[in-house]
Amino acid sequence: MNYASLKNIDVTNKTVLIRVDMNVPLNDGVITDDTRIRASLPSIEYCLERGAGVILMVHLGRPKEGILKPEDNVLPIAKRLSKLLNQDIQIAENWRDAKPEPKSGQVIMLQNVRVNVGEKANDPELGKAYAALCDVFVFDAFGAAHRAQASTHAVSQFAPIACAGLLLSAELDALSQAIESPKAPVVAIVGGSKVSTKLTILESLSQKVDQLIVGGGIANTFLLAQGHNIGKSLVETDLIEEAKKIIAAIEAKGGSVPLPSDVIVAKSFSTDAEAITKDINDVEDDDMILDIGPNSQKVLANIIAQAGTVVWNGPVGVFEFDQFASGSQSLAQAIAQSDAFSIAGGGDTLAAIAKFGVTDQISYISTGGGAFLEFLEGKELPAVAILQN
Repeated sequence: MNYASLKNIDVTNKTVLIRVDMNVPLNDGVITDDTRIRASLPSIEYCLERGAGVILMVHLGRPKEGILKPEDNVLPIAKRLSKLLNQDIQIAENWRDAKPEPKSGQVIMLQNVRVNVGEKANDPELGKAYAALCDVFVFDAFGAAHRAQASTHAVSQFAPIACAGLLLSAELDALSQAIESPKAPVVAIVGGSKVSTKLTILESLSQKVDQLIVGGGIANTFLLAQGHNIGKSLVETDLIEEAKKIIAAIEAKGGSVPLPSDVIVAKSFSTDAEAITKDINDVEDDDMILDIGPNSQKVLANIIAQAGTVVWNGPVGVFEFDQFASGSQSLAQAIAQSDAFSIAGGGDTLAAIAKFGVTDQISYISTGGGAFLEFLEGKELPAVAILQN
């Protein structure tokens, strides 16, 4: 991809506006996972080390434009970042009336950009207002790259200089390596509750990969398409034909969709439900498939061991319940032990990786959710496309 990178821009003693993705999970106002904040540090520190004054644009949650509720205030983010950067970070509430002017080495944060009227509509005037704050605009929010909004798209049109941040560059390089120029054989793992939410990804990957591993509710639909009884498991019967087409497409190019030969079932969906291992042909009408069985785990681990590239989005079972976590755990460990280039993305995937302690053994962990999926689909990311232009 051809775009300007922060490393090629002189930011010495300039005012740099950085759009970051620090949309972190909160519990009663307390940050429960600061991964996205930490991932944004390299670009910020790069600018500070060169004497730049930094203004950050962040979003939190899904607020209604024009209304700032307490739960949408970015104060918790500013407080956490203050500790990480060892400086007091102030929030600019009325930045259009009182232009923030950070000193060299100082960071100022704008209040939640999604509260600004016109943000979601990619309003040009709001984009101009953002751009007027800086000498250099840096887009570093890969997690928001699939959205054409004022703080991700319009601002790039009007900023004196617009470039990609260090995190965005790393994300695009890793994804390009995994999708555009991968080392074969390529294995993609797509889990989740519904085929419908990932149908286009599955269709796209079926044309690109050698093995397509499906898990969770998605696997149930594929199993039903192959004539297996799945009991009362989560399934989308209206997408059976689509599942058959995906299997046919990947088999036509010499690949396969390895479905589980054994599964772990329960009679109810609960934290204390008894986990029972069964052959796929022994599933009863009142069973719920909640994980893959030990034989299937070994088969998938062997596939991953032989892979040159692994792309992972979504666990293969209800890993949140310990008795149904072994499938996702074995998958995570197989990827960690593999010599393949591995890239993982999506909220549930990152939670599984953290739970099983293999974070440092995955080649690249993407901070993006929707953007990660749309890149896999082959869609253009608006915030990246405008940088290329």
